[in-house]
Amino acid sequence: MTSNFLQAFAGLMGNEGGFSINPHDPGNWTSGVVGQGELQGTMWGVSCKVARANGYTGDMRDMPQSFAAGLAKPKYWDPYKLDQVSQEVAFAVFDTAYNGGHPATWLQKASGVVQDGVIGPKTLAAVQAADQDKIVMAFDAERIDYLRSLKTWPDFGDGWMARIANNLRRAARTTN
Repeated sequence: MTSNFLQAFAGLMGNEGGFSINPHDPGNWTSGVVGQGELQGTMWGVSCKVARANGYTGDMRDMPQSFAAGLAKPKYWDPYKLDQVSQEVAFAVFDTAYNGGHPATWLQKASGVVQDGVIGPKTLAAVQAADQDKIVMAFDAERIDYLRSLKTWPDFGDGWMARIANNLRRAARTTN
């Protein structure tokens, strides 16, 4: 695993924390829908539905962090080609991909390219050529707008905003 990924994953774990079993969170249910299936919780931000779909059969409380890292790189880092963008942009996209949303289209909108949801050479070139702070700010603005539109905003909005504030502070400290 790349050192940028490992550093980003460590930061991500700071956002995610450990075990959670909130009955209002769809990620805590085996079906991915509140009130349907069994309430088993999440660990390291990995929903029980995703954990089970990827072969984890144990108690969610006991999931090793290495299992989460093993999922994160191929599912939430590599598809966005995050080894090819700055550290601060990579973290914003990675955290969003892991937490949920539309990171590819938001990155494309922030960089001024066609929003087709595919991170390819044109998107990468536009991101690399842009002011990285502006990319992160525009990206996070899209993320905030999206999160505010969710019906779960009343339950989780404060936590999401604290997460994004933490990410913006992280980006402000990042140097390339």
